[in-house]
Amino acid sequence: MYINDVNLSPLVVAQASESYHSGTTLNRWVEVLVDCPGSTGLFTYRLPAQLEIKPGDILSVPFGAQQLGAIAIRLLVQPNIDLAPEKIREVEDIVSVGFFPSAYWELLNRVAAYYYTPLIQVIRVALPPGLLGRSQRRLRLVRGGRAGGSSYLLASPNPSAFLTPTARQVWELLQGQPAGDYSFAYLQQKVKSAYRGIRELLRFGLVESYLEPPRLTRPKLQKAVTLTGAIDSDLTTRQREILEVLRRHNGELWQNELLQICNASSSILKTLGQKGYIVIEEREVLRTEQGPALAGDGAKSLTTAQASALATIQTLDGFAEVLLHGVTGSGKTEVYLQAIAPLINQGKSALVLVPEIGLTPQLTDRFRARFGNKVSVYHSALSDGERYDTWRLMLTGEPQVVIGTRSAVFAPLPNLGLIILDEEHDSSFKQDSPIPTYHARTVAQWRAELENCPLILGSATPSLESWVSVGTSPPNPLSASREGGQERNLNSSLLNQKLAGRSYYLSLPERVNSRPLPPVEIVDMRQELQQGNRSIFSRSLQEALQQLQERKQQGILFIHRRGHSTFVSCRSCGYVLECPHCDVSLAYHHTEEKAPELLRCHYCNYARSHPKFCPDCSSPYLKFFGSGTQRVTQELARQFPELRLIRFDSDTTRNKGSHRTLLTQFANGEADLLVGTQMLTKGLDLPQVTLVGVVAADGLLNLSDYRASERAFQTLTQVAGRAGRGDDPGRVIVQTYTTEHQVIAAVRSHDYHTFSQAELEQRQALNYPPYGRLILLRLSSLDPIQVQNTAQIIATALSTEEEFEILGPAPASILRVANRYRWQILIKFAPDALPQLPDWEEVRSLCPPSVSLTIDVDPLNIM
Repeated sequence: MYINDVNLSPLVVAQASESYHSGTTLNRWVEVLVDCPGSTGLFTYRLPAQLEIKPGDILSVPFGAQQLGAIAIRLLVQPNIDLAPEKIREVEDIVSVGFFPSAYWELLNRVAAYYYTPLIQVIRVALPPGLLGRSQRRLRLVRGGRAGGSSYLLASPNPSAFLTPTARQVWELLQGQPAGDYSFAYLQQKVKSAYRGIRELLRFGLVESYLEPPRLTRPKLQKAVTLTGAIDSDLTTRQREILEVLRRHNGELWQNELLQICNASSSILKTLGQKGYIVIEEREVLRTEQGPALAGDGAKSLTTAQASALATIQTLDGFAEVLLHGVTGSGKTEVYLQAIAPLINQGKSALVLVPEIGLTPQLTDRFRARFGNKVSVYHSALSDGERYDTWRLMLTGEPQVVIGTRSAVFAPLPNLGLIILDEEHDSSFKQDSPIPTYHARTVAQWRAELENCPLILGSATPSLESWVSVGTSPPNPLSASREGGQERNLNSSLLNQKLAGRSYYLSLPERVNSRPLPPVEIVDMRQELQQGNRSIFSRSLQEALQQLQERKQQGILFIHRRGHSTFVSCRSCGYVLECPHCDVSLAYHHTEEKAPELLRCHYCNYARSHPKFCPDCSSPYLKFFGSGTQRVTQELARQFPELRLIRFDSDTTRNKGSHRTLLTQFANGEADLLVGTQMLTKGLDLPQVTLVGVVAADGLLNLSDYRASERAFQTLTQVAGRAGRGDDPGRVIVQTYTTEHQVIAAVRSHDYHTFSQAELEQRQALNYPPYGRLILLRLSSLDPIQVQNTAQIIATALSTEEEFEILGPAPASILRVANRYRWQILIKFAPDALPQLPDWEEVRSLCPPSVSLTIDVDPLNIM
């Protein structure tokens, strides 16, 4: 939680009238939040006469021996009486002129309070990387005239002869570097007790210490050439050619482009500039994510359900929460586009959040085809410069659409008219670490409320939290539409249900153009084995894959895990090869033909070569078990050599732009089958896909997590929904060893309503979300005894409270990850009346320095 001795509620950032003017005596001090781990509270600094600082500006301030980034919070006429004025240090400089509106500032404070996180941590998440920087202390050789009083030592033929061994090592390191300059941190790594040698070199005047300012993200500048005068006869032929090229390009070109076109040197441009024919000046180049050139796209005609949903959204004035529940392929994106269009014309902006970066290329292309250059992308895969420039572009106030992942919920759009969470059920919207452990849906709800604009939550499989929040029992359009004698398109009174408060339930029960949902075939792999089929593909799936080639159609194959095999085991003694740093088995990853076989840990990324013999009994009989994406693609290549494959998982999409590249190749018909993991389930719209196969559904069902059934239903329903979105009918084949499972039965009939009712009954009986609230305390340490004892101490301290239930302490399902031992304590309480929760600073004080504590509010992952 934020510090207790500073009351943040009256703080209002962005009061422009309070800015400091050098000609007045008012506001000579400023209180700031400093970006330094472990520091809490506000610090007071003096304002230099030459700087005009406003609340919300990002500053560089001296803090101890460092120069750190800080946020100006409020200006003061006089400092706190407890501070001696002569001890107050001056602000160094303004890094960036920030301007947080009051609603935005309140949002950051609310996130800090709800998720028990220091405010500076929330600000760090909200700002693009590089705005808050950190200086470092460096050491450099003193050369020539800078030697001052110690020049006699520099003049000596061998200065190092007078030095101790430690000082000589530091001196020789600096001498070996062309610039003679290293950071203190580097020298301390290289030389034992380096600080003694450094002190000696400083005393002799052989080196000097200085503070390197933070390496902050800056605007990118590039030289531009502008034609200013007519082309006269006093010019050489070559000069006239260059000016003619410039004239044909409307009188302006970037200097590097002009030099490349004319095959000229910069000296000839300098001469033309001196003669007054051109002006060369530096201009800023915006670094933004660039997509391919797209043809313009107009609004599509809507189905009755789409038109009814859109009409309801467009009548909303101010804050409202809308659950848009549309089956896969029902046209939710078109509703988003047509809801945004009038807002852009009114000068307002829209924020669209998606769960995965892999979704952004396809969605971005649709939005850019409709809104052109008014669309920006904001996510962690952009370079620091791209994020910085996109962030600054938002501050201009121009009407725009920003598409991004969860961190984009903090995008500083000043005139926000609509927020959309697409695939709102997805767990990627929740941040597990680092703090704050926020959920983008929760923050989006607060932001929509503070900005007084609607929030649309779109999904074919809504989260149970959203399902309950819009009313206890929304109508079941799917079952109603199947009943005899009723119209296929439900009337608007059923589609658009206004529920309690400002919540709306809007339903899109059918696919666009009345395309049917694909039939789901469940294959019992136990029977396949009994009938002699030992392949990882059932006979039904094999037949469907064969028909893909014959009919020149495309398909998707979903596998729960990446890699080749889940684990490697000795067939003689049963020994399983495990990660030395984590309590998990190593997965086999195949790199390429004849390359060394590689075993990798999916938790800490440890890798080793595959041994020839069992480390325990020396047997040569080591076998790969389980099937990941790599093994499935190898098996496909063996059984269907003519089938063209693209693997789509986190191993093949590490590089920037790889999501777009792979999906474009598939959309262009360069492959018959897309093989991948969870990334395939998230909103991809591929009309040419007619077959979806799920190789092993059981990996989703058998997890020790109360949300396992909900996640399994959502994943399987979403991946099934990729089939049959075009003109050709779709087909879904799900392979499982547990055909009787309630999730499998619900997926077969695309029945969200029946599944949600059964699941909610179980949740209510156990007081789990959405009928209860959870806070998870995660503790970790390199010392297994200390973390266990600390968990026990904290649980004992918390057990004195009667308003909530304590579950644990207990070891995490995977006790050790990256050599850190992990324990958990789960706090469970009713959501309606928030209990008197513990003082988290007191809880943190029970942790020794070697034990890390994370407070995860409303956790999604309790494994």
